[in-house]
Amino acid sequence: MAPTSSAFIAPTRHTTAESALAQVHHIYNHQIGLLRDHMQRFVAGETLPSRVRACYPYVRIQTDTVARAKPHPDVALLAYGFVAGPGRFETTLTRPDLYHEYYLEQFQLLLQNHGVELEVGTSHQPIPVHFSFSEHDHVEGQMSAERRTLMRDVFDLPDLAAMDDGIANGTWEPKPGEAQPLSLFTAPRVDYSLHRLRHYTGTSPRAFQNFVLFTNYQFYIDEFVRLGHEEMAKPDSEYIAFIEPGNVVTRRTGLAAEPGDELGAPPPRLPQMPAYHLVRADHSGITMVNIGVGPANAKNITDHIAVLRPHAWIMLGHCAGLRNSQQLGDYVLAHGYVREDHVLDEELPLWVPIPALAEIQLALESAVAGVTGVSGADLKRIMRTGTVASTDNRNWELLPDNQPQRRFSQSRAVALDMESATIAANGFRFRVPYGTLLCVSDKPLHGEIKLPGMANHFYRERVDQHLRIGMRAIEILRSGGVQRLHSRKLRSFAEVAFQ
Repeated sequence: MAPTSSAFIAPTRHTTAESALAQVHHIYNHQIGLLRDHMQRFVAGETLPSRVRACYPYVRIQTDTVARAKPHPDVALLAYGFVAGPGRFETTLTRPDLYHEYYLEQFQLLLQNHGVELEVGTSHQPIPVHFSFSEHDHVEGQMSAERRTLMRDVFDLPDLAAMDDGIANGTWEPKPGEAQPLSLFTAPRVDYSLHRLRHYTGTSPRAFQNFVLFTNYQFYIDEFVRLGHEEMAKPDSEYIAFIEPGNVVTRRTGLAAEPGDELGAPPPRLPQMPAYHLVRADHSGITMVNIGVGPANAKNITDHIAVLRPHAWIMLGHCAGLRNSQQLGDYVLAHGYVREDHVLDEELPLWVPIPALAEIQLALESAVAGVTGVSGADLKRIMRTGTVASTDNRNWELLPDNQPQRRFSQSRAVALDMESATIAANGFRFRVPYGTLLCVSDKPLHGEIKLPGMANHFYRERVDQHLRIGMRAIEILRSGGVQRLHSRKLRSFAEVAFQ
């Protein structure tokens, strides 16, 4: 069956980011329209005469020199927005409706740094039909199993070979004549993660904010929900909406509902890693995700949130204190990680150091001082800065011969959990600024294990304060200028241009 595609849209060249992005919108909408039209006919039972194919738009830049133009000083300080040297660089693009502001910034920086035209055209990368459905469309559910099987003969399905993380992992090698990448993620990889986010979190990717808090306890989510609704009751709140699983939207007092709000409904059961969003008009609000327990969940969700290119993500969770001098309820600010989680061993070798990021560390320390009212030398009595070890064995203390304890002692670890190192390592891998502030909830090496009464008292005393510290840290980071958060520490010497 010969492929059917839409009318060819010739490549165009652009000297402004706005015109380049308008062309991306045009090509994408045209291609998606083709797929949706044919898919609706297929679902209705029509026999299509030939195979249907639509392709993603691309953006391309060609440079002939290592030298960069002299942009504004603020632009020159950024760690992204320019290609590594002469050559041809390109990437496929998706969902310009969702990524409009992001693409606009990346295009503007390329033009300012290199002074050459942007080429926009239709790539040869097929759009899988699954990624063409509107957010609330579930047309495939109307088909029989036999009809769904026939989709493979008519439409392009997701191709995992086009979605790997070789660019982000630093293992990608161009084929002869192939362009260098402009972005960490191809369009199919982005689409794949956008669909996974809806599945795992129960909310639309559009709801996600540029600052993300992760937790491993529902207590934190309960408190975040309470604070979210408190903010919505304030007519002067900086936040305009609070979004919960099922895309249930609460607008700030005085703001009218927006089209689509009525489609939200609480799910019959919570998704695997529910997300909650305190929304700002500029998208720099706070998203909080309950990742549950374990490094596999931590890797899974950060694999997908990374395609949204957040400004920072921070882990707020509980840990085992490893030092006798620690008290239950003390905080641990991680400045190093022992990675015994094993979930990233294939993507990020263990010999790669995961550095502390000064901007995140200072914001978290300042937030602890501000919320607790403790500063100076007294701050060290309630917050320990040190190495956090993450393990994939929840019952590590039961292993024979004290082997884990010996390794943790040799590493100078002050705390142990199951997620922090994974979240930090994936932040490093995907160039997303990261940080960790944990709260000591037990001390198994010293006989202080969690008991129901003690745990309930601890949760009541600490959860509210810990969450407010995390939110205060985000306020500090936001006020300090988000562009400079994307540190050169996270970028290699042969890096893609897109942030």
